[in-house]
Amino acid sequence: MRTRFAPSPTGYIHLGTLRTALFGYLLSRRMQGAFVLRIEDTDQERLVADSAENIYRALDTVGIKYDEGPNVGGPYAPYIQSQRKSGYLQYAEQLVEKGGAYYCFCDKGQTAEVQDSTLDSSQDDSGDTIQSYDRRCYGLSADAVRANLDAKMPYIIRQLIPEGKTTFVDQVFGEITVENTTLDDQVLIKSDGMPTYNFANVVDDHLMKITHVIRGTEFLPSTPKYNLLYQALGWEIPTYVHLPLILREGGGKLSKRHGDAYFEDFLAKGFLPEAIINYIALLGWSPPDNREIYSLTELGQIFNIEGISKSPSVFDINKLRWVNGEYLKAMDFDGFYKLAVGYIDKAVARTDCDRQYLAKLIHGRVSVMDDIAEALDFIDNLPEYDNELFVHKKSKSDTAVAADVLSKIAPLIADFDENSWNGEALYAFMTESAAAWGLKSSQVLWPMRCALSGKPATPGGASDLLAILGKQESLRRVEIALVKLT
Repeated sequence: MRTRFAPSPTGYIHLGTLRTALFGYLLSRRMQGAFVLRIEDTDQERLVADSAENIYRALDTVGIKYDEGPNVGGPYAPYIQSQRKSGYLQYAEQLVEKGGAYYCFCDKGQTAEVQDSTLDSSQDDSGDTIQSYDRRCYGLSADAVRANLDAKMPYIIRQLIPEGKTTFVDQVFGEITVENTTLDDQVLIKSDGMPTYNFANVVDDHLMKITHVIRGTEFLPSTPKYNLLYQALGWEIPTYVHLPLILREGGGKLSKRHGDAYFEDFLAKGFLPEAIINYIALLGWSPPDNREIYSLTELGQIFNIEGISKSPSVFDINKLRWVNGEYLKAMDFDGFYKLAVGYIDKAVARTDCDRQYLAKLIHGRVSVMDDIAEALDFIDNLPEYDNELFVHKKSKSDTAVAADVLSKIAPLIADFDENSWNGEALYAFMTESAAAWGLKSSQVLWPMRCALSGKPATPGGASDLLAILGKQESLRRVEIALVKLT
């Protein structure tokens, strides 16, 4: 088995594109085959600088290793279509000889005129679209064609779509039949000698002996044209696996405008590469067991075509956050700290806060690294808050209880030995105080937590917040709370 990933270098890598690469890679690993990378850059006008490098970097980041392609040594490297330009024309000329293609000498203006004139009459009785190009050059005699070529007249080569129907089988969608009248005489070789994407990918899939073509459903309508090319050239047609769309919640495709389209966007937000890969593997594919967390190696051992769904999958950001959180929880502390310290430094300007202490508090409490800023935003600046924050039914705390507790504890904090200012000692101090006052521990801990953070949820409890903020800042915040409560 030989699969391939054939992206166009037109920008950052889309999550749907990355899923296509992943499924091709996993299938090759499951079947102990080869995974080929090919950069399809024949549309030079759409190229974006450094896009190919972005593709290489993304694949490397997630651990998808290709066996043949750019940056891989050997007789097959590199697979970059623009560098293989001279090799495509011969196959287009073979098609002309076999009657599967023809030379077209129409300039762009003539072609546009023909297309414009057929806009209102380009459907048959069934509603199917008929070829928009009128094949005026297909009617040229062999002598006329030779004379034009000898005169160096600019030309393109078009595929000749035969009459009848074309049927093919897709491993996901089953047997599909289309009327050939719905297919256009697409351009195979452009006037500059560069092949079009639709021709180059067929030629390269044949030359590279690709057995399974895995791609998105947007390529389903083009597949009959590809098959007609294979048949006209006498080549074996590969096995097709078309993947369902990935939609946003509420409908519509993933898009840059909504911030949900590109792999690099999610890395920047603090998602882990392995979590992203794990999640997108489950978009449109069901594993043979009920697990949801898999390593890339494990996925390569169980992936199968039978699990791919026909229906579009919905990208659920909350599910991705959950998967990412599971990976963060499973990390050892040293690994988590290395990832988290940069985010902590951005969130907390105070240099007297122990970064490792903060990392221990948030380890297992954040789903994405970007959550760290919100989790720790109270440290530098006490947020505005309403007195209702002190009301907590479970703790049997209300504003009156909070005012009483904080008024009693403030002088005790002022007298607390700074040499013993640590989370363990402070926790013992507060629980012992609660017992001495005839209160539940929560009736002391909750008001303290609110006064110190101004938030209903914090990483760590009241004793941790006291340890983080230090004696003077903690006392200042308790006094602010007393002013608000009285």
